[in-house]
Amino acid sequence: MLVNIWFNGNFSEPRDIAILGAAVIILDIAYFVAILFFKQMSYVLDFLLILILNMSVIFQSCFICKFNIKHYITCIVCLAASKCGYMLCKNHKLLQDKKKYIYGGIGILLMLVLFVDLVKHDMWIRIGSFTLQPSEFIKPLFVLACATSIADQQKKHKILCFNVVYENISLFCLMAAICLVQVKSHDYGSLPTFISIYCVGFILRICYPKAKFSKKKLFAVIAVIVVCLLIGLKYAPEYVQHRLHVDIWSDKTGDGYQQSQALIAIANGGWFGVGPGRGFLSNIFAFDNDIVFATVSEEWGLLYALMMVLTIIIITAVPLFNPTRSYYHATMSSCIAAAFIVQMALNIFGSCNLIPFTGVTIPFISSGGSSLLVSGFMTGMLMAGQSPVFRENKASQKNKKQTEAVPAWRWKE
Repeated sequence: MLVNIWFNGNFSEPRDIAILGAAVIILDIAYFVAILFFKQMSYVLDFLLILILNMSVIFQSCFICKFNIKHYITCIVCLAASKCGYMLCKNHKLLQDKKKYIYGGIGILLMLVLFVDLVKHDMWIRIGSFTLQPSEFIKPLFVLACATSIADQQKKHKILCFNVVYENISLFCLMAAICLVQVKSHDYGSLPTFISIYCVGFILRICYPKAKFSKKKLFAVIAVIVVCLLIGLKYAPEYVQHRLHVDIWSDKTGDGYQQSQALIAIANGGWFGVGPGRGFLSNIFAFDNDIVFATVSEEWGLLYALMMVLTIIIITAVPLFNPTRSYYHATMSSCIAAAFIVQMALNIFGSCNLIPFTGVTIPFISSGGSSLLVSGFMTGMLMAGQSPVFRENKASQKNKKQTEAVPAWRWKE
């Protein structure tokens, strides 16, 4: 990518390319040294994370034709957040015991979202040149709330003629509260992400081994969800209805402006792009976050854009292929994978006009402190979910030594 910038980039001075290259290499070396202090079963996700963040730094720097130090600092924070997520989410028993605090944290963040919306009619909290979006921080907490263990689902209580799990009811109420707050703050783009987390968590809750969950109940739940979605689409606000039915080519200066320009840019870029920093889409609003897939496709070409997408998909797939610590971690990893995939799909399909434009970012690639911080933390959660090297207690080690000391002929007897 750095060689491509040297020959095809729009940088005015070679010094800028040298600074960008040095920053990327220094970040690699520093992170590879840092991960040596963390004992893990696998470091595959660490290599993939540093790879996608290097791509992100290069993309974002080329958009403005100079080293993007703000985004670079945010990527460093993202790496630190990944290690925090790894350390905090290793012990699933501790997380289950502290679930009431997880629900409480979500409640506080929901109230903060409402407060910011009422006071500022905005979704962001601005601190100097950095912005924070409180609703982003709900995602990892909601994933932890949706994660479950087999033991939780065995605590059934009879209400009327139904056997129910209280935790499932509370989780449904929590999901309803999140949806209501998101609708109140007009953040419809994040709704599919939260719904995907809840649906994956719900399926794994009712389909754990030997759950004996009725297929009729499952179909009934799916039917209720579909009905709710249809009702939501029918009674959505007027501007949402307009986005659902807008013809972007007949409204290129209105609601169809960003999507029409994004499609033109993707077609203009072709397979190999017009060159880093040479695209016109960098003059369009939200080029570096909401329509970043189109910006990358224009300047770097569809091949680089697909490589970016494939890297993110592998990040989500690796924890699902490897053994997990527990059923709790398996549910947690599946919910995170669903969140990343849905969020990325919304951005890509919205930029390509396959679905209404939502303004959702691509994890790791789009600019934005909150998105990168949360994406890094959730990647750390994926790292924590992979099977560790278990340490045996002293009693087990003693019994093992005694067993090994017994001759083989004694075992036959």
